[in-house]
Amino acid sequence: MSNQHLRLGVNVLASGRHDAAWKTLPDPASLSTDIDRFIAISQSAERALLDAIFLADGPGGLVEESYLRPWRALDPTVLNTALSQHTEYIGLVTTTSSLFGHPYTVARQIASLDYVSQGRAAWNIITSQTSPALQAYGLEKGWDQSERYQRAEEFVQIIQNLWDSFPLEAIEADLDSSVFVNPKKLNPFDLQGQHFSSRGALSVPRTPQGRPVIFQAGQSADSKAFGARYADALFTGQRILENAQGFYQDTKALAASYGRQPDHLLVMPGLFPILGSTDEEAQRHKRKLDDLLDSRSLRAELARHLALDVDDLADLDAPLPHDKIRANEALVPIASRWHRKEMLSEAHAHNWNTRELLFSNIIGGHRIYTGTPEGFAQNMIDWVDAKAADGFNLNIDVQPAGLDVIADYVVPALQKQGRFRREYQTRTLREHLGLPIPQLHSVEQALAV
Repeated sequence: MSNQHLRLGVNVLASGRHDAAWKTLPDPASLSTDIDRFIAISQSAERALLDAIFLADGPGGLVEESYLRPWRALDPTVLNTALSQHTEYIGLVTTTSSLFGHPYTVARQIASLDYVSQGRAAWNIITSQTSPALQAYGLEKGWDQSERYQRAEEFVQIIQNLWDSFPLEAIEADLDSSVFVNPKKLNPFDLQGQHFSSRGALSVPRTPQGRPVIFQAGQSADSKAFGARYADALFTGQRILENAQGFYQDTKALAASYGRQPDHLLVMPGLFPILGSTDEEAQRHKRKLDDLLDSRSLRAELARHLALDVDDLADLDAPLPHDKIRANEALVPIASRWHRKEMLSEAHAHNWNTRELLFSNIIGGHRIYTGTPEGFAQNMIDWVDAKAADGFNLNIDVQPAGLDVIADYVVPALQKQGRFRREYQTRTLREHLGLPIPQLHSVEQALAV
């Protein structure tokens, strides 16, 4: 039996991951901007001894989901900076885009957060380009898949060089010579890319973690290759064990092909527990939340992913229209293809009808586990032992009550089997995750993308 400790983070949403969670909470209109609520959630996550809290985000204005549930209103870097002053150990993951803006700004923000939090900062890289984002940045069109990842590579390479450009030993603070920073000990660089360029040194010295931890979200072939080369941990969305095992094996092999130690790349799929003292109670809890959802908007979302008409899904208790789904496969939007594959794999494995697929977290995309805390803990252990994951990024149904269940029941079940910490024994996020401090980046004079 393995004794590997699970790595666990939590996706922080003001109301919770279930799209109807806000309907169960008092004063829902203020949820997205209530700093006290975010503080309470972060402290609950730290009470659970989790590795990190994860603030997802998207550049630009309101996306479609924002009109149906509390949205992500606050800048994640600013919010994490505030939360760092109300927590002591838990890691703080900030999401920013690698397509918009300039890498120098992001490098300085995340490095500053690493100092403010005393070594708990992480950057989650995204490459999404929604219509609201393009509009907000005044762009008529986005970039194709290849160009997006070229931009992302240049972005992250500049940031890594910036984080390594100011070694601590350059700070001499010599009273006799009146030298505070010795320019000869800096590690300046000059990177001139097709999309981004930067030269010189960052104003923030190398941080307590050497470099902040890099997370990356995605599961396409390009995303896997990008993450395997640059990320310390991957947020993914596998819903079926066999698919997750294949993804895990592929990304670890890709990391090795880039000369990396595969154990230094963590794979953490998203996972959405809905828990009760018995399986039946958990199912009742899920049905109670599901009954608050707008099934019309869900049918429209599912139809979009499957390239169907909404009327094709009119009878929720009917079998899925597999013939039409297969016939329309070529019409599926590129952004939906992976999501579609995972959803249909899970639907096939469980012989779901339309209703069951509709209420399987099709918007959030991550696998739902409905059952007891003990069963959930064992399910996570089984996935890790089957080499399908190194840990998970948890999505909580209703915050903070659902996170309290993790702290009070799930974590003790993991501890009982020796698979989770009983207290924080390290200070930085890198140490929590078992990741080494990176060596100084070699100075690159040109980008090879």
